[in-house]
Amino acid sequence: MRLFASLRERAGTDELALELAEAATVAEALRELGWLTEGLHVALAVNRQYASPETVLCADDELALIPPVSGGAGAAALHVAIRAEPLASERIAALVSDPRAGAVVTFQGVTREVAALEYEAYAEMALAKLEEIAREAAERHGLCAVAVEHRVGFVELSQPSVVIAVSAPHRAEAFAGAREIIDALKTSVPIWKREEGEWVTGHPAGQGAPLR
Repeated sequence: MRLFASLRERAGTDELALELAEAATVAEALRELGWLTEGLHVALAVNRQYASPETVLCADDELALIPPVSGGAGAAALHVAIRAEPLASERIAALVSDPRAGAVVTFQGVTREVAALEYEAYAEMALAKLEEIAREAAERHGLCAVAVEHRVGFVELSQPSVVIAVSAPHRAEAFAGAREIIDALKTSVPIWKREEGEWVTGHPAGQGAPLR
C-alpha cells in the first residue's frame, strides 16, 4: 500500500504491508488502518480509482491511502455510506468535526405512522450519487465537511432511515447545505422503500426520485 503526505510522515514510510482476509472490503482495510488515519478523513484508491467502502479487494490490486487533498482552505471532507445496521447520529455528526466550523447541522429522516419501512438500494450507484450531491453542496455553500448515511433493509417506527450531518463556518450555510442534500437525495438517488407490502411510487428514473 502506498502512502502520501501526512500519512507518509505518520507512518515513517511511503509503503506499508497490510494483511487482510480473502475477499476483504475497503471498509475492512480502513478499519485495520485506524491507528494511522485517526483524526483524518481518508479514502482508499484501488487501481488508481477512488473506491467505495463495499469494494472487494484482490491480492493483485494496487492500493493507495489518500489523505485530504490540497484543494484550498474550503475543501470539504466527505463521507457517504449505505448501511444495513442502525444509524448512529452522534457518530455521523462526529465525522464532520472541523476547526473551521462554527455550526453543525444534523438531519434525520425517520419512519413515521407505520411499524416499519423496507428500503432497497442500487448501492454502487447510490454511493456515487450521494458523493456527487455532497460534493456539489459543499462547494456551493462553503461547507467544511459532509457526512451522509442511508439505511437499507427494515427500519422500524421512529428509527432513522437517513442521517445527514454538515459543518460550516456559519449556521445559514450549514442549514442550506443540509436542506439541499436531503432534497437532492430524494430526487436522484436510486433508493426505494416498501410500505405495508407495497413499493412507494415516486417519479420516473432520471426525472426525480425513482420509487422512493
